[in-house]
Amino acid sequence: MSDASPQLDLILEAALLAAGKPLSVVQLEGLFEEREKPARGDLMEALGRLADHYRDRAIELQEVAGGYRFQIRASYAPWVGRLWEEKPARYSRALLETLALIAYRQPITRGEIEDVRGVAVSSNIVRTLLEREWIRVVGHRDVPGRPALYATTREFLNYFNLKSLDQLPPLSEIRDLDAINRELDLEDRLTPAVAEAGVEAAPETAGADTPLTPNPH
Repeated sequence: MSDASPQLDLILEAALLAAGKPLSVVQLEGLFEEREKPARGDLMEALGRLADHYRDRAIELQEVAGGYRFQIRASYAPWVGRLWEEKPARYSRALLETLALIAYRQPITRGEIEDVRGVAVSSNIVRTLLEREWIRVVGHRDVPGRPALYATTREFLNYFNLKSLDQLPPLSEIRDLDAINRELDLEDRLTPAVAEAGVEAAPETAGADTPLTPNPH
């Protein structure tokens, strides 16, 4: 396969740049007809070479839960983010706290989230997280009313550059929510891939919850 290696690298590079979303190894194998399909080991070696090729570039090959994708390096986000004049809607502190509770305590019901936060969870918060496909209903608690159980999705992992929930930082290391919200502003513009830059955040209102605003630089 050595003679075909450069061509394999270019095919994978072209597909990943064009896809605009993560591609799994199975999806990458599906690019080839059966008679020309590379061995799994050769494909993984090609992905490794691509990662090395882009190691010192402005974009990088990143493996997430959904597979492999090209994306802008975070260190260049402040400059690239200025390409878009209109800023996306800010997420409220309540939404970020709700998402964090689901991520760390899943599966969890809305009532259990409210018990921890001490305030009601707005229906708009749940709807926004569902529309963004960051959470999904995975079942119902076997108690009166059978409340829905929420858990995070593969899209949640992809969005936050995670391969699995094991890569979530310990709760003790969670940073200030204002900083996270500023990063989400840039993430909405720069991920999941180079071809999908500029996705606008879904508006979210949460009653009396105060939306986050950026701190002065």
